[in-house]
Amino acid sequence: MDRLADKVIARISTIPDHQVFGEVTKVLGLLVEIAGFGHDLAVGSIVHLRPHEDRDIPCEVVGFRENRALLMPFGTLEGVGLGCPGYIQELQPVVFPNERWLGRVINALAKPIDGLGPLHQGGVPVPLKNKAPLAHARQRVGEKLDMGVRAVNCFTTLCKGQRMGIFSGSGVGKSVLLSMMARYTEAEVTVIGLVGERGREVQEFLEDDLGEDGLARSVVIVATGDEPALMRRQAAYLTLSVAEYFRAQGKQVLCMMDSVTRFAMAQREIGLSAGEPPTTKGYPPTTFGELARLLERAGPGVQGEGAITGLFTVLVEGDDHNEPISDAVRGIVDGHIVMEREIADRGRYPAINVLKSVSRSLPRAFTPDQQAIFRKSKQLISSYENMAELIQLGAYRKGSDLKVDEAIQVYPAIEEFLTQNKGDHSTIDESFARLAGILGMEYNITE
Repeated sequence: MDRLADKVIARISTIPDHQVFGEVTKVLGLLVEIAGFGHDLAVGSIVHLRPHEDRDIPCEVVGFRENRALLMPFGTLEGVGLGCPGYIQELQPVVFPNERWLGRVINALAKPIDGLGPLHQGGVPVPLKNKAPLAHARQRVGEKLDMGVRAVNCFTTLCKGQRMGIFSGSGVGKSVLLSMMARYTEAEVTVIGLVGERGREVQEFLEDDLGEDGLARSVVIVATGDEPALMRRQAAYLTLSVAEYFRAQGKQVLCMMDSVTRFAMAQREIGLSAGEPPTTKGYPPTTFGELARLLERAGPGVQGEGAITGLFTVLVEGDDHNEPISDAVRGIVDGHIVMEREIADRGRYPAINVLKSVSRSLPRAFTPDQQAIFRKSKQLISSYENMAELIQLGAYRKGSDLKVDEAIQVYPAIEEFLTQNKGDHSTIDESFARLAGILGMEYNITE
């Protein structure tokens, strides 16, 4: 009974006791100027435009100019004209996640888009723009988290609460890699944000890549590339808010976002529309601050909570891994997985370059046996790839370097080891045992 009363009180607290409204004075593209609110608005406030009684267009305040608020809409502006009334939503935007959201597909406004009926609302409000836990109050990163992918388990091992960036050009296979980890991870809950995704690929991802079993323990948030910039940005915020709800329940959460680059592009559209000055590649200064605030929300919770293990993809523009968003994300997260087109072109999937990929949980996360296997395998891969041109031209003479001779012998088997179909699943111990066999080393199964 007390629990029901708490839920009712939480919902009643979101209902304003009065309404303040203003009127539209200018519409320019997707930017709306509105006047008449006085001091009741601030950046981030939500205003609802109502051109007709049966039409409601939520907008967000993105700036101010000459005593007028600048709004950007979450939808289209059809029907909006001069004098159109706008009403303030006074409280901070929140969502009410629920355990029964698992298996559902929703949009950036937390509305269902899977045709399975309304969402069950929880009793605890979670702010969309929540703050990260205080640094001194957070728990440390936990033990290894099995992701089911051999290249990740052995070379870029993730721990519970770690944040990892996946850097890739378009069409290199990052979505399939995400779906494999979502399907095979040990995490209890998966929250997936598809930000700026192609509309035709959403159903393919859900049915073919994620599958029925993967979806059953997942919440999927979708904002396609044709939706307004605010919807794409809010999809990213909502993804973290839902993950934070499950973390507060003490669960281990895998949070995936594809892609952070499209979040940054949406923030660029918003910032430039509000009059911010462009900097590197047209990104305004707020873009990089928003990236840090978003990604810092993932990670371990405070004492008694679970952890959010974050996987954030970065769509590398022009295959340039040093472009501004890649640089910014690399400096925020706890490691990076680099996927390369050259590897995909030779038919090895997932196309992970294990020499350029780094996990900052290593070597602490490894047992002594795992560390020895990891070190030797990377040395052999590096030795082979340093001499690859000479080997392929037939200019290398056997016996010139014993390490290169050994690398030539085991490299094909290592390439086969790193190749994994999306229906293939390997645990951490299975992965290390197989790699140890290729290298002729012993491996003791961990307890």
